[in-house]
Amino acid sequence: MLSAPNRRLAILITAAIPVAAVFLLFPEQVEAILSRFDRDRIAALVDHAGFWGPVLIILLMTGAVVFSPIPSAPIALASGAAFGHIYGAIYVLIGAEAGAMIAFFLARYFGRDAIQQWFGGKLIGLGFLGTQGMLMWLVFVSRLMPFMSFDLVSYAAGISNLVFWRFAVATLAGIIPASFLLAHFGGEMSQNGLAGSGLWIALGLGVVTGAPVIWAMIRSENHR
Repeated sequence: MLSAPNRRLAILITAAIPVAAVFLLFPEQVEAILSRFDRDRIAALVDHAGFWGPVLIILLMTGAVVFSPIPSAPIALASGAAFGHIYGAIYVLIGAEAGAMIAFFLARYFGRDAIQQWFGGKLIGLGFLGTQGMLMWLVFVSRLMPFMSFDLVSYAAGISNLVFWRFAVATLAGIIPASFLLAHFGGEMSQNGLAGSGLWIALGLGVVTGAPVIWAMIRSENHR
């Protein structure tokens, strides 16, 4: 009979196989479904939802974090277009944070015990994957970088030694700049139809998310 960690891993693998099979056997259909996640379609869907629009945005953002193929940027832009800069960003933050916490707990429940059993509890317990402060800093910095996989970082943090509250705080602090910037651009695009908005979004994210990291590196270098 399988032990608890192996049983959890078996459940996770069993659940993942059908999902992987769908992507491998029906790539065109999957691509067609994912292509529907653009800003205009999501904004129309949210507008049609009426009172439940904010709930829909939160659920979509949560799903985009837990399930990697779903893009999150169009959802954030649609949120800004539908609810404005402030409320749009708040709904994005709630959904992204909820999704990150779900991914964290999934990894911790299904993966961490199995890793401890295979490699020994001391491996994680001794901080092999980093100290609490270092892990928290890594999560925070990764959230500032739009090219880093949001869901992958959440799952990786779940199997690390990082305590939950540190993960939650680092994630929330790290996603605030990008969330507000995307919601802002979504609102501006809906009002003014900004030309070349994709380029401006990329440049804006690069400046806003890269500045704190560069400042921290310079500050660390000056203290040496």
